[in-house]
Amino acid sequence: MQLSAIELRKGFLVNYQGRINTVIHWNAWKSDRRSKIQMKVKDLLTGRISEITCQADDRYEILESERISLSHSYLDVNDEVFYTPEGVEYRCPAAAVEDVLKWKAESYDGLLVDGKLVTVAAPASVIATVVETTPPIKGVLNGLKEAVLDNGLTVKVGMVINIGDRVRVDTETMEYKERVNK
Repeated sequence: MQLSAIELRKGFLVNYQGRINTVIHWNAWKSDRRSKIQMKVKDLLTGRISEITCQADDRYEILESERISLSHSYLDVNDEVFYTPEGVEYRCPAAAVEDVLKWKAESYDGLLVDGKLVTVAAPASVIATVVETTPPIKGVLNGLKEAVLDNGLTVKVGMVINIGDRVRVDTETMEYKERVNK
């Protein structure tokens, strides 16, 4: 299916320069005589962002997609192998999901385009264990300090957090949300 640039919106999947891209910014503006469309698209395989300025009637191929829940299984040479709850196997290039798999979640959000797994996203938040941080200071409740999580990532956590505590972290912003009871 094809749509004109004026019909596109943020979140649409488009074929741009032969690559699968998602529209991350869309804006229409009028010049002297015609409307122009300004977009930013992100290549789902490389993460590269491209800026496009085009005419309102320029056509783009819209890609049909489906989101599915997946569990990570193992690394097979250059592919990461995932399974649906029903046991259907999907493979994705390891380089495309390397950062996502650092979050060690029980399930991931997979994006299928034409039945092929294109990318995998971590859940909005995950629970991780603190493996390294400074000891909590009695009486100090406000403020943040650095902590290393069991996945090797460093985040800012509350002053009352200690080694061994489990914390909820936003995977997008790497922001500490709360301490989770064991």
